[in-house]
Amino acid sequence: MRTARRMLAGVLVLLTVCLGVPRGRALEAQPAGLIRAVGAVGMTVGNMERSIAFYSDVLGFEKVSEVELWGEDYERLQAVFGLRMRVVRMRLGGEAIELTEYLTPRGRPIPVDSRSHDRWFQHIAIIVSDMDRAYASLRQHRVEHASPAPQRLPDWNANAGGIRAFYFKDPDGHPLEILWFPGGKGDPKWHRPSDRLFLGIDHTAIVVSDTAQSLRCYRDTLGLRVAGQSENYGPEQERLNNVFGARLRITALRAQAGPGFEFLEYLTPRDGRAVPADARANDLAHWQTTLVSQDAEAVARGIRGSPCAMLSPGVVAPADKALGFTKGLLIRDPDGHALAVVQP
Repeated sequence: MRTARRMLAGVLVLLTVCLGVPRGRALEAQPAGLIRAVGAVGMTVGNMERSIAFYSDVLGFEKVSEVELWGEDYERLQAVFGLRMRVVRMRLGGEAIELTEYLTPRGRPIPVDSRSHDRWFQHIAIIVSDMDRAYASLRQHRVEHASPAPQRLPDWNANAGGIRAFYFKDPDGHPLEILWFPGGKGDPKWHRPSDRLFLGIDHTAIVVSDTAQSLRCYRDTLGLRVAGQSENYGPEQERLNNVFGARLRITALRAQAGPGFEFLEYLTPRDGRAVPADARANDLAHWQTTLVSQDAEAVARGIRGSPCAMLSPGVVAPADKALGFTKGLLIRDPDGHALAVVQP
């Protein structure tokens, strides 16, 4: 029994150190689902030095690790032959992003006509302590706008009223959001006194075509819990997303630890485009959210017959453990968003 307890403690410490899960939360009772935590939210970038400079200088992220990877294990994990990847982890508050540059083979750029309701859309929501100062800082750094200006969601919307938000883009064209919560909304940690302007990542948002189908993947198969729902529409929402006539069904989900997920189902308009059938992990439109599990094999078995699908040919056990996990697999949700499931 003592040996088993020591092994469990070791797994939890490794999860804490390598995957960015706050230790106090990792030691709490685990949920019944296969996924224990949402780890880093990753994206493929075209120029690592440029991306590191942007996320550190503009948004206050701190670089915490860097590794270069190649070989058959990683080719199988990412389903990209002949790859050589440079992977950099950066942290903001208690959350992390993972930037991956494919030195070989180079992928395709983000389509220049991408829209917020295309189903390859994904962003991270970065919480700010002061929206006006944050927007002024982004203007000073000449970021590319995706919204015309910060929007205050109307008070008639009980779940979202008073929240202020703004969409913009990083140098590769990945959409990002800054978000400010009024008192009584959002995680209490976002209301703690801080001298920082950019505080951390609340969630990653993804466009879905069918909320019920996505719930069968994330909730029923992977075990994330639904944390809230709302229906957003009106001129403020249209300008935030820069989609005329936007009416969204929004569903928030969470694991035991880490940032949440937010489903964005566009009830109108319904002409958002699907992820291309030939999309690959080295394309710059590729996002990859890390899900932490204590049993990657069980996840692989669980997704058979579910709306989730395997992207890697199976569970992979990289020989060098350079990314801090013993086993991993890459899966896609029903709309093509990539999820890397890792086992410490």
